[in-house]
Amino acid sequence: MVVVEDLWRSFGAEPRTVHALRGVSFTAARGELTVLKGRSGSGKTTLLNLVGGLDTPTRGRITLDGSDLSALDENGRLALRRDRIGFVFQSFGLLPMLSAAENVGVPMRLRKLPTAEREERVRTLLALVGLADHADQRPTELSGGQQQRVAIARALANDPALIIADEPTGQLDSETGLAIMELLRALVHSRQVTALVATHDPALMDRADRVISLHDGTIEEAVPVGANSAAAAGS
Repeated sequence: MVVVEDLWRSFGAEPRTVHALRGVSFTAARGELTVLKGRSGSGKTTLLNLVGGLDTPTRGRITLDGSDLSALDENGRLALRRDRIGFVFQSFGLLPMLSAAENVGVPMRLRKLPTAEREERVRTLLALVGLADHADQRPTELSGGQQQRVAIARALANDPALIIADEPTGQLDSETGLAIMELLRALVHSRQVTALVATHDPALMDRADRVISLHDGTIEEAVPVGANSAAAAGS
């Protein structure tokens, strides 16, 4: 579903050019949760930004659900991010003045989904993440784990092919972080979504189908783990 080929991203001009990514290649299949690990500065966030269409590579190619990102102009990348990609952030990224239901509904409003269809989908998604009884609460009235569940529901709003999560458990305690990772894993497998998750937490990596280790902008290793390891190894 996601194919990354010889991806490079460089910043600045010679002789002070910084190569954030250097020849990165991998494939992530549908229904697979892939974790990106590595120290700060290893290239994880740069890679997520490129795959998510938030940045463009210096060299290389990214194919998402059959679409070559390099062939898209800014409007095309904007449509791809809106319609085919869901984002989950470490800081949750919820709008504080909106309720949980209204936050989940934002991406559907941008797509101008009919009101009745949007409201029904919001109810379904909040139930899916275990927050059916919290629809009217604002982010400040929710715990960190509940806020991240709202963010995951919002990421699923437009039935994306890909979920990108950058340190989604970074602001949560370890128990809540594991629960969020279990939720992501269950949703990825049940809905056959591809997920790329960057994390520093070794405990969360056991919930992945594959772990890709980045070091100084290159892939050190890609190891299949978890319940889908056989499928991951063969993909």
